[in-house]
Amino acid sequence: MGDVFIRHIELLGYEKRFFPSQHYVYMFLVKWNDLSEKLVYRRFTEIYEFHKALKEMFPIESGDINMENRIIPHLPAPKWFDGQRSTQNRQGTLAEYCYALVNLPHKISRCLHVVNFFKVRPNDMNPVTDSQIKKPEVFLLPKDATKNSTDITGPIVLQTYRAIADYEKSSTSEMALRAGDMVDVVEKSESGLLGTEMLLRKVPGGMVDGPDESEEQEPNYAGEQYVVQKSYTAVEEDELTLKEGDTIEVIHKLLDGWWVIRKDEATGYYPSMYLQKSGDVNTSMKSELRNRSAPPRRSTIRNAKSIHKQSRKQISQETYRRNSRKYIQSRRNMKGNFQNKANVIIEKNEREENKPKAQPAVPPRPSKDLILN
Repeated sequence: MGDVFIRHIELLGYEKRFFPSQHYVYMFLVKWNDLSEKLVYRRFTEIYEFHKALKEMFPIESGDINMENRIIPHLPAPKWFDGQRSTQNRQGTLAEYCYALVNLPHKISRCLHVVNFFKVRPNDMNPVTDSQIKKPEVFLLPKDATKNSTDITGPIVLQTYRAIADYEKSSTSEMALRAGDMVDVVEKSESGLLGTEMLLRKVPGGMVDGPDESEEQEPNYAGEQYVVQKSYTAVEEDELTLKEGDTIEVIHKLLDGWWVIRKDEATGYYPSMYLQKSGDVNTSMKSELRNRSAPPRRSTIRNAKSIHKQSRKQISQETYRRNSRKYIQSRRNMKGNFQNKANVIIEKNEREENKPKAQPAVPPRPSKDLILN
């Protein structure tokens, strides 16, 4: 009997679970070489970690040495907020990834890393549940679904939220709320805005409190470049004052609409709705922001049951500054080492070029007898 390997991986859809907190898992039907078929469940963050480890195991085939040699398929990184829409839209990409994975050379597709990842786990057979919480919701991938992820559709399940602060609308595209109002959330965006079912109006995300808020990603001290679209003057000590047009780096995207940013070596909070990713063009954004005020800070929310007060990893500004300085210093050191190496190579080449070239040896003059002979 030969080694165990996977013949085919089929994505069936995804499942929305509510224990221990709301999250999404993809359902895969794995067909093995012994003709058995097993159903396994994996979160996208698990799949992405598996993908990164696979690339490290096969650096040539992943294109780390030469991109022309890459055969391992690409997989986009998880978003900082993975909701139902992103889970649904990612199905086409994930189905293509699995198809390409099992068709790679045997040294990759049949390696232990791949086999072990798709083996049945105990929680695949008996998922951990709580009888007090509603059962998982299953969303199957349509049989005639094409590879285009935009064609994948499914039912929209709305979440109910409660407003925990009053909000007065500042434009016709918004709606006013009073503390205690209940709304159904259709979509969450990075700018801290929530769309409600009622006329699809938008309200600041920091104003609403939901039962199953997604966890925030860890800080990224490498930073993403953004451009300030509206000036803001700091009110708290841990905020930054910036002018329209300033270029900054976002190092931590928080769900309340206040991101931690870096300007030169200074770090602090800034309203995310006033920022636009560098390179993106949105001419209507500035006019929309003209009369829009920043959302409230988490520290101003007095509701004791607010999700913002629960199970959140608190990071102090001093920690942000210290880690940011460490990253900037390490980046400078890397640049300095690279520059030093480049200078050494240049000096070495110059010395070799300036070094006098050896002259060819002149043979001795032959004797008369030798010439006559």
